[in-house]
Amino acid sequence: MAKVLLHICCGPCAIYPVSTLREHGYDLMGYFYNPNIHPYTEYLKRKEALEQFAELVQLKVIYDKKYDLKEFLQSISYRETKRCLICYKMRLEAAAHIAKKGKFDYFTTTLLVSRYQKHNLIVEIGEEAGKKYGIPFLYQDFREGFKEGIEISKNMGLYRQQYCGCIYSELERYAPKSVVQEVLKGENN
Repeated sequence: MAKVLLHICCGPCAIYPVSTLREHGYDLMGYFYNPNIHPYTEYLKRKEALEQFAELVQLKVIYDKKYDLKEFLQSISYRETKRCLICYKMRLEAAAHIAKKGKFDYFTTTLLVSRYQKHNLIVEIGEEAGKKYGIPFLYQDFREGFKEGIEISKNMGLYRQQYCGCIYSELERYAPKSVVQEVLKGENN
């Protein structure tokens, strides 16, 4: 049975990938590493929702003790239009490194379930990270289970976030468009 390390961004996004990968016969372990999530209270809510989900479905999860918010913010500063690329790379390279170190056969990510993420970019970065660390990136388009995951997470009573995680996605979610444009207008200068 092939071992897969599943990078997990949150409990609700893990629902469909965990179910699907198990149905395909993979021996699955989760990995929670998300330094992009801001503020810290949001990070804790997402971590707690994953802990709740993992207990319900008996999923073992590695919880990375590092909360590298400073590194994340320094990496995207003055590169806000590339923040998703930088964020995906940071998390998927960490997952590939852990997968290689843990002698997994593959690694993948729950980021592939969201209709709001940059799917092709995630695949590209996952494959690059796999080559860099010598561990294959297991691609599967989980988006078909997006709505199902939402419904199940509601029934489970899991905390469901309203934005991707970074401070800019929070701004885009809650601030008026004029405020977002003003904040981001100088980033290409």
